[in-house]
Amino acid sequence: MNKKIIVFAPHPDDATLGCGGTISKKISEGFEVIIVLMTDGRHLFSEGLGISSDPTPEEVKQIRKEESIRATEILGVPSKNLLFLDFEDGTLEKHGREAEKRVIEIIRKYSPADIYFPFRRDCHPDHRATNRIVRQALHQLGLADSYEYMVIHLSARVGPPMERFISIFKRNMVEVDISGFLNLKERAIKEYKSEMTIISSKQKKPLHTDMDRFLKEREIFYT
Repeated sequence: MNKKIIVFAPHPDDATLGCGGTISKKISEGFEVIIVLMTDGRHLFSEGLGISSDPTPEEVKQIRKEESIRATEILGVPSKNLLFLDFEDGTLEKHGREAEKRVIEIIRKYSPADIYFPFRRDCHPDHRATNRIVRQALHQLGLADSYEYMVIHLSARVGPPMERFISIFKRNMVEVDISGFLNLKERAIKEYKSEMTIISSKQKKPLHTDMDRFLKEREIFYT
């Protein structure tokens, strides 16, 4: 068995938020984890806060790249195992064919035992585009061992419990106990300072103040 795992992340923080505990747990079990970051995350401030200078989108891109390197190293993933595809944040759907080609190349190169990627009904268009791209690549390669992780559902309040209810009948939900790795995930999440602190003179408050919702003792995946 090839003890490699690939995690496809639409943005620099998604692998940590969605399956950071599982990443650390798998590494402790002897697996090598490769994280593929589909987009550069440059529009975090320009789209979220209307801030296009201090920092500029290009500066945000670099900030988030450095954050993702530090965060995933805490989880146990060396920087050499981070693959930056650098599609522009928010435009992934437009580059679907090129992205699918690159995803297929990566999967063929590493021949992973398992593949993780965003849930098909996550709210951000780049998340749904990543889901479609990876699923199409898996179909092309005739592979099926994959796990979808949820970051923020399209219906934030009712979506997650609805999915759990449906999974009772479909039997497609997998829960992973990450209680022994929760401290690592928490430390990793704190590296995303661009989202949890004020880094611009034009900001009035942090982008996110509720990262604790990602610090549950179990991570949930859909097969």
